[in-house]
Amino acid sequence: MSVLFFHTMRYKPQDPRNPNNDRFVMSKGHAAPILYAAWAEAGFLPESELLNLRKIDSILEGHPVPKQDFVDVATGSLGQGLGAAAGMAYTGKYFDKASYRTYCLLGDGETSEGSVWEAMSFAGLYKLDNLTAIIDVNRLGQSDPAPLQHKVDIYQKRCEAFGWHTVVVDGHSVEELCKAFSTVKNQPTAIIAKTFKGKGITGVEDKESWHGKPLPKDLAEQAIKEIESKIQNNKKLTPALPVEDAPIVNIKNIKLPPSNFKLGEKIATRKAYGLALAKLGHANDRVVALDGDTKNSTFSELFKKEHPDRFIECYIAEQNMVSVAVGCATRDRTVTFASAFATFFTRAFDQIRMAAISESNINLCGSHCGVSIGEDGASQMGLEDLTMFRVVPTATVFYPSDAVSAEKAVELAANTKGICFIRTSRPENAVIYNNNEEFKIGHAKVVHQCKDDQVTVIGAGVTLHEALAAAEQLKKEKINIRIIDPFTIKPLDRQTIIDSAKATKGRVITVEDHYHEGGIGEAVAAVLVGEPGITVKSLAVSGVPRSGKPAELLRMFAIDKIAIVEAVKKIIK
Repeated sequence: MSVLFFHTMRYKPQDPRNPNNDRFVMSKGHAAPILYAAWAEAGFLPESELLNLRKIDSILEGHPVPKQDFVDVATGSLGQGLGAAAGMAYTGKYFDKASYRTYCLLGDGETSEGSVWEAMSFAGLYKLDNLTAIIDVNRLGQSDPAPLQHKVDIYQKRCEAFGWHTVVVDGHSVEELCKAFSTVKNQPTAIIAKTFKGKGITGVEDKESWHGKPLPKDLAEQAIKEIESKIQNNKKLTPALPVEDAPIVNIKNIKLPPSNFKLGEKIATRKAYGLALAKLGHANDRVVALDGDTKNSTFSELFKKEHPDRFIECYIAEQNMVSVAVGCATRDRTVTFASAFATFFTRAFDQIRMAAISESNINLCGSHCGVSIGEDGASQMGLEDLTMFRVVPTATVFYPSDAVSAEKAVELAANTKGICFIRTSRPENAVIYNNNEEFKIGHAKVVHQCKDDQVTVIGAGVTLHEALAAAEQLKKEKINIRIIDPFTIKPLDRQTIIDSAKATKGRVITVEDHYHEGGIGEAVAAVLVGEPGITVKSLAVSGVPRSGKPAELLRMFAIDKIAIVEAVKKIIK
């Protein structure tokens, strides 16, 4: 940390988020105190503030978080820092084309996480020569020694196999570190630093059971004396200033030109997403897209075709894709959209959770939701994604039901802070909105109504179209229903739902291509809690599905127009 912050890195100590600064990611987030000490030494933090570590009224939390101006991404869930650092480095090399470099400090224990090696593979593939990772091989984990202990040659071979220039150093040698940091090849650099936990402290050095423990007062005073006795020079060091060549970026208020869809035209919302993303790329040259080798299914390939230099293929590594997206979005350098099958984002839930703690503004699109994808079978069906994203505190959850609303969701997501999730469907459904229809987050659309509606039906995506078909059938039997398209599942339009429920004698039916738990039904029930005289019936997927034709599966799980008709008649009775 001393060599990095006062010899190698170039940055403005009083302006930690300057776009020209070198970046630093403390992946081993439990080592936060040394990060805070470095910024105090640099002059950004008063030294007295260090004594408020972990106190509720201090910004110096137990692990790094972006409420600290010198932190870009939250860390502490191990194995994620390098992916975010790779996203920063990719942005610096390929989008900003600037001089700043990115450094990431990892613990040896966290290299047991597969996401570290996803990031290693990504950085090696794209030759991120502006990225340096330092693995602190101190031999000891939290409860046991790390699996490789001090076998630095194995770490070296592993990193080299992933395409990294790798050098082993004595992590306590200033000279060796200075030399290692200054050697740059046409590939990322991995510094394997052999260290001893508690180096220089009698009775603590290289001993187990000291992870996360403060020293007793007498031992602390002794340790301070031992360390101070080794200081040979009290000269105040100041970091070098950065090269100021990062471009000025504006990612605010991005507008799409009007849609060009025809009413009744059949188009899948997943394709409308791809079309909108390509248009968004023309509207702002800082829009970037990532995908996990599903671009021909998510339709992000339409973006790649028109903006190949701003498309990042992350291959089948969804955890790393989310981390890279978070890195790309730091310091407001890009507007980032990452696409995959909705169900595969469940693999990256920890990365999504940490993105919220990082206050990240990333946009994720999950296609192939629900049983309506058909023959591919249960492993490909996103049936838990609404639950997952609804629980993320900074998330906005879009569920467009036609091409026009899908395009509007993309535009809104690009301009919305926090994590945005857009749920898209595989089946081609009719366009039901005019191109100039206005959409807002948290505002539902009443798409079918009359003065004597008897039941409110709430559907989204394919089930909204099933509800519209059910309405036509029920009308022949002189039964009218009101149909709501929520557009955003989080936040829900509470007032429209309550008003419609009251107008239809308190009868509400939700129908969704998702499991019961945590889906639209439970979201609607939550907003209606405490409202007297309202009954909610939820139609959703129960049990693990199977392969079949989309219509067969909608019928099997009773979320099609026939099931809606039956539910309406039953709730009226």
